[in-house]
Amino acid sequence: MSHKSKMKIQKLFQHPISGNIDVKRLLSALEHYGVSIDITRHNKAKIVFNKEEFTLALSHNNDLSKDSVIKLKHYLEKIGLTPDKL
Repeated sequence: MSHKSKMKIQKLFQHPISGNIDVKRLLSALEHYGVSIDITRHNKAKIVFNKEEFTLALSHNNDLSKDSVIKLKHYLEKIGLTPDKL
């Protein structure tokens, strides 16, 4: 699972930004690396790693918008969960 998880996270860092990232699989990959994820009743994912919190709005079509990809990428860089460090 480690290789698949790493590939899902690497997809966030690709250029140009991918528009078809499956949220459920990505969140599962993040959990593999110790990230805590809680889905709220307002269809948002509360993502926590080492007390650093990020809230990600989830769409109904199960894909991330490019804006969400950028925000999540910046959060992952902040917590040190980047492809070169996995």
